[in-house]
Amino acid sequence: MSYETLALEQEGAVLWCTLNRPDALNAMSPQLVDEFRSLLSDLASDTETRIVVLRGAGRAFCAGLDLKEAGGGGSGPGSISDGMRGQHHIAEISLMMRRLPQVFVACVHGPACGGGFMLALASDIRIAGESARMNAAFIKIGLSGCDVGVSYLLPRLVGASVAAELILTGRFLGAERARELGLVSAVVPDDQLETEARALVADLLATTPLGLRLSKECLNASLDMNSMDAVVSMEDRNQVLCARTRDFREGVQAFLEKRPAHYEDA
Repeated sequence: MSYETLALEQEGAVLWCTLNRPDALNAMSPQLVDEFRSLLSDLASDTETRIVVLRGAGRAFCAGLDLKEAGGGGSGPGSISDGMRGQHHIAEISLMMRRLPQVFVACVHGPACGGGFMLALASDIRIAGESARMNAAFIKIGLSGCDVGVSYLLPRLVGASVAAELILTGRFLGAERARELGLVSAVVPDDQLETEARALVADLLATTPLGLRLSKECLNASLDMNSMDAVVSMEDRNQVLCARTRDFREGVQAFLEKRPAHYEDA
């Protein structure tokens, strides 16, 4: 499918997805929301794509909801039911990204505000350009600071106190502080973001497809489990499943023979 607000490049098992509204700082217009949701729906049945690299065109990652095109962000005389449906239409994006088997890598540069902050947080790995500035912008425009999954994701990444500071004030978080907090894995000059992403992607592709999928699933589930016993039970199940595959035997053989492994997802 062709999209107007997304630029897609498929490189084998890697999909490079660029939010492509540079004149609007890649703000989330209704069309961009619809097209991104459509892409996520397609990925659910895509068994070839293992990794999605998410980035923004121009000088921003994503400036959040496009309030001009969204009609003031949902204000007006519409019914509460209509408002709830519209809200969920956007908020469900974070749920879809977490549920998908593909690993999402966010390359954040420039503003990543509101909904753009959510796209970064919902990704599995985040790397930042030196220009990256992120914030939970919702409270700045008269809304609750808790929106689109941010109040779930952020405290699990940076802790409750820092999450409260960012959500309750809407303060910006720069690239260096984001790295200090563990929110991003690396900070590089903006023009080196793609190079850094490619190095990370190469390491991800060196894993077995099943092992990578199950690892993402287990990591996300572990955030919600209330005991180590439950986590270990899931880890045990995943290891037994992986150990029954030909890819596991190939991985062991490649290790012993000191050569790259050739996985077949089998």
